[in-house]
Amino acid sequence: MEVARLSIWLVLLAMLFVPVEWLFSLHERRGKARWADLGYYFLNGLLPGVLLAPLLATIAVLAQKATPAFYSDWVASWPFVAKLIAGLLVSEIGAYWGHRWCHEVPFLWRFHAIHHSVEHLDWLANTRAHPLDIVFVRLCGLTPVYMLGLASTPGAAGASAADTMIPVYVTLLGTVWSFLVHANVRWRFGWLEQVAATPAFHHWHHTNGAEGRDRNYAAMFPWVDRLFGTLHLPRDAWPPVYGIDKPVRGGVSDELLHPFRRDDDVAAAPVDKAAPQERG
Repeated sequence: MEVARLSIWLVLLAMLFVPVEWLFSLHERRGKARWADLGYYFLNGLLPGVLLAPLLATIAVLAQKATPAFYSDWVASWPFVAKLIAGLLVSEIGAYWGHRWCHEVPFLWRFHAIHHSVEHLDWLANTRAHPLDIVFVRLCGLTPVYMLGLASTPGAAGASAADTMIPVYVTLLGTVWSFLVHANVRWRFGWLEQVAATPAFHHWHHTNGAEGRDRNYAAMFPWVDRLFGTLHLPRDAWPPVYGIDKPVRGGVSDELLHPFRRDDDVAAAPVDKAAPQERG
């Protein structure tokens, strides 16, 4: 059932992005078969959710026990739309720091380097990531949503069906948006780029050039990077080169085992402590 659902989503995404990238491509499109990316698509559509479910359920129970009743009642009185918007904002900030730590902590970078080894960005390159990398960043994003009482687990006392869906909506929107910002399109959106993440915003995150490296960690809202001093979004410019100095190479199985191999030559987390000033 899950494989069928993912297959339908894959067809819909391909129907949207393949013609768009063909008409508005920024760089020359990759023409060869993308079996590894397709493998990652199905793997990361299945495994992270299975691993996250018990972790988030535990966090939700602990949060419910630790939250004062007056606070829970106050949040419960909010309209669903208000809780959903708050959940999006809180999740974005949590995921920002999870993503940033993946660049700054060497152990986490061993997993995240797989995603940054991609040297040709397009919509399907979004899927090339270690599942544990995805689990960590999503956990960082969704934990504060539960801790602040903005979402509930099914069966929790006083939980509405809508509240239990907030993490699902947050994750779904973030996932679809991630395909968009990886897309190989030359679109620019003017002042809207300061409000919502665009391909230009995220392409700069994948640069392997000196300018713009280790910037733009946010998933959907560039103002989060501006808030924490990591925004880099020059007008009318794109990264000259993508990837990392020592990319992770091999088949899917080799790449999945890569972070656990002590003898593998892994490039250090690429954070530049003397990074250039914010631009955007």
